[in-house]
Amino acid sequence: MRHTVAAIQMISSPSVPDNIATADRLVRQAAAGGAQLVLLPEYWAIMGINDADKVAVAEPLGQGPIQDFMAGLAKELGIWLIGGTLPLASSDPLKVVNTTLVYNPQGESAGRYDKIHLFGFSQGTESYNESKTIVPGKDLGVLEAPFGKVGMSVCYDLRFPELFRAMGPVSLIVLPAAFTYTTGQAHWEILLRARAIENQCYVLAAAQGGMHPNGRRTWGHSMLIDPWGTVKSVLAEGEGVVTGEIDPAFMEGVRQSLPALKHRTM
Repeated sequence: MRHTVAAIQMISSPSVPDNIATADRLVRQAAAGGAQLVLLPEYWAIMGINDADKVAVAEPLGQGPIQDFMAGLAKELGIWLIGGTLPLASSDPLKVVNTTLVYNPQGESAGRYDKIHLFGFSQGTESYNESKTIVPGKDLGVLEAPFGKVGMSVCYDLRFPELFRAMGPVSLIVLPAAFTYTTGQAHWEILLRARAIENQCYVLAAAQGGMHPNGRRTWGHSMLIDPWGTVKSVLAEGEGVVTGEIDPAFMEGVRQSLPALKHRTM
């Protein structure tokens, strides 16, 4: 049985209420199009002027306007909602945990993943160091969904194939992201397709895609990729929805005709 999934692409701002309004509109659009699982991008709730801005709006686990919004929307629409990432309070008052929270169609918390690999990049005047404001996660994030096992990852995690291997066989990898324009143009699609090919599963990536009020430009190109590595749908830039189908029969066909997962020796 096929299942429809969707990735939301945004150009998030420093305003949490404005971002919630945008996410509400786009998630409803995705659900109206038949999506049973919807993925928001990384930092969907806030892309601050400064990295520390997200610390000021960090929520304790289980309460706060961002979490209340996601839980309520999942329940109202009867969908699986994977909340990109939001800033959760950490033991360090100057840092947050960059967390993916999952809500089932009843609006209940159904999964969590804290981003493990923290992005660092410096080239000319462009520089990023997430470790200044984020505490790294330690545990794998996996979720049982109606169409099989889902592996959770975030943005920079994409560059570490061993993370995905450690999940074991999955039907779908989800990757909310805010890839920079520079690194996205060079590496985004090829890495996403590689993860789909080597793990013989679907990959759903929800990205930030445009010029943000803080001056940062993100690459966009949210997409769904099948287990053969084919890009099934993509949105280059701007706000919008990428929709496609997960076909378990096709995935099993790929795994039977090319049983690479069974041929692993390490």
